[in-house]
Amino acid sequence: MNIELMQFQLRAIKDLLESMDEPCRDIILKSPTGSGKTIILTHFMNEYMQGHARTVFVWLTPGKGNLEEQSKAKMDAYIHNAQTKLLADVMTSGFAENDACFINWEKLTKKGNNALKDSERTNFLEWIEKAFNGGLSFKIVIDESHQNFTAKADEVVQLFKTDKIIRCSATPLYDKKAKLIEIPEEEVIAEGLIKKLLVINENFPQVVETQNQTDYLLDKALAKQRELRSLLLQRGKDVNPLIVVQLPNNSDLLLDTVEKFFERNGITYEAGTLAVWLSGRHENLDNISENSGEQVAVIIKQAVATGWDCPRAYILVKLRENMDETFEVQTIGRIRRMPEAKHYDNDALDSCYLYTFDGKFTQGVKTSLGKSALEAKTLFLKNEYKTFSLIKEQRTMVTDLRDPRRALAAIAKHLKSEYGLTGDKKQNRVRLESKGYIFSDSIVRYTLSGNVVALSELSEKDKLNAIAVKEPINTHTHGREYHNRVGKIGLEIGMPYAYMNTILGKLFGEKYSYSEKVLALTTRELYAFVINNTDLLRRIFRDAMAAQLAQMVISDNPVSEKAFTIPQSMLFTYDATSKVQTESTKNVYQGYLLSAEPRSSSEKKFEKFCETCEAVDWIYKNGDKGDEHFSIVYNDNSGAQKLFYPDYVLSVSGETWIIETKGGFTRSGDSEDIDIFSSKKFEVLQSYLKKHAIKGGFVRYDKQSEELCICTENYSDDIHSDSWEILKDVWK
Repeated sequence: MNIELMQFQLRAIKDLLESMDEPCRDIILKSPTGSGKTIILTHFMNEYMQGHARTVFVWLTPGKGNLEEQSKAKMDAYIHNAQTKLLADVMTSGFAENDACFINWEKLTKKGNNALKDSERTNFLEWIEKAFNGGLSFKIVIDESHQNFTAKADEVVQLFKTDKIIRCSATPLYDKKAKLIEIPEEEVIAEGLIKKLLVINENFPQVVETQNQTDYLLDKALAKQRELRSLLLQRGKDVNPLIVVQLPNNSDLLLDTVEKFFERNGITYEAGTLAVWLSGRHENLDNISENSGEQVAVIIKQAVATGWDCPRAYILVKLRENMDETFEVQTIGRIRRMPEAKHYDNDALDSCYLYTFDGKFTQGVKTSLGKSALEAKTLFLKNEYKTFSLIKEQRTMVTDLRDPRRALAAIAKHLKSEYGLTGDKKQNRVRLESKGYIFSDSIVRYTLSGNVVALSELSEKDKLNAIAVKEPINTHTHGREYHNRVGKIGLEIGMPYAYMNTILGKLFGEKYSYSEKVLALTTRELYAFVINNTDLLRRIFRDAMAAQLAQMVISDNPVSEKAFTIPQSMLFTYDATSKVQTESTKNVYQGYLLSAEPRSSSEKKFEKFCETCEAVDWIYKNGDKGDEHFSIVYNDNSGAQKLFYPDYVLSVSGETWIIETKGGFTRSGDSEDIDIFSSKKFEVLQSYLKKHAIKGGFVRYDKQSEELCICTENYSDDIHSDSWEILKDVWK
């Protein structure tokens, strides 16, 4: 299976590899449900073993869900020729170099579990001892590390005498001594792997009056399921959204109520459209994970089986009895994956839904997910804005993957600019040597000699002599180390090993032809050059990408133009706990509140300003993704077309304006804008405004003057420049 890794996944692999060189024993990988944790870990393990001889990974899993078999199967699919084993394989043949062994720790620890009898346990210990005697070293991965990890499980870990333990979970237990690698949820959402938003109790009235709470919630869920099914079919997607009904434990009466509701609506076990996954009772679970599965709903108890993946699950109905139960973030994780691992650019389809009267559970959701879990209602466009229109731009290129050729060109350009390189390769070598690059046919490592009293004293360290230890390069024995270093350099700029190896060869090796070649090293010299200069190469390549971002070339790729009208309705999400629930009179939607979320601080300040500014006639908050929203095309550093969605379209004194808000300026004038594409977006916005003869600009908040400021002509990151004007003076 050929998998194109996402940028956040490549970054996580890079961070894991770097952590293996750090002194801490424990590494915590906090990875949101749906982020491809197994993809990240299996690629990391493979990359690490390529660069480190005599290594064995032991992947420990909990529970009864056969998670170890699932994880092994995934590594076999993702990694070509992976050397994977289960416990039974280890018991037969022991451990070998480059093994990835997937073991359920409870099979080794639980009383009454016959996976290992005493004699077999002895054999298991003997296989570990034999591995030690053979010079093998173990690295441990503990999957779902928050679950059932007991003293007995820790005894298993201790058997392997490891110096590295990687604990991974969506909700890890923190350890101050451990190295934390956290994958931000917003990056996983941005890549389209998980749904953008969890909508809680959509369109519920302030006071719900009902004879039967269970039926009320199930009615809402079934109506939403049918709406989503229809929207997906309109897009030609045979995806059947699944309702997950979660019962409290010991609730036979509730189970009967739920079954009768679905039966009244033609959803039954006999028809294959209702499934159940309860202790001792499993029905209609075959193919439930398939996007086109027939099951409309599945009934579960509080604890869902570990590792259960069903990306078409969209709706969770959390039922309760008199007692509230504790919130588990894993439960919500079951409905957060996207069915096809990509967004549909439609708010309704890119969200998941929770229906519950359990206030304690709802609070737990909000605490856990923050601005990713909000109340919602449908708002409708006011009649007077239904005829407003603009021209929007859309991409014509199908792909937006990184282009290694553009990356190569960017690096070559930056190397020449940074070091003053020319077409003379001998002269280039001299210039690079003057910048600290090592040229040798040996691997050069450094150690220290001398007498010291206290290493903590800098003066003592200065008395030490640096001694270079040289080892003649051998492409066979150093091949693993070369692979490891190329992989590290590639991860620095988000390039897979194969592409990075070619880029290095074209820039520095004699075997590859390239018009902008810097050096022409033999294969042995290239191996030594890369191994000896890894840190310098990582830094300069990373800088090259940043420098290229600052001077992107405008592509000649054409854009397509379409008419844009404001959507007739919107899924409006807001913070129901906010003290301010003021309705905006100027917003184009009826019932739009100033407690709208998610919103940045700049957006909130701008919306409040517009509400009180007499010159503003009306305002529309644009979406950040999707065909129904207003977009302008720009090109990134690899030449791919990207869509820019300006934050607001509004009318000021009868004229149309397009506004993008950005991070503000500190009291000392420092920029808080983290968008590296800001200047490029400003440039394409200006081109669009001129072409269509309308107005617009960027708005940022200045903390020194406590004023919103606007830039409409020449973009600047200096708030004190004449480019920035006070917004209230411009819109009088």
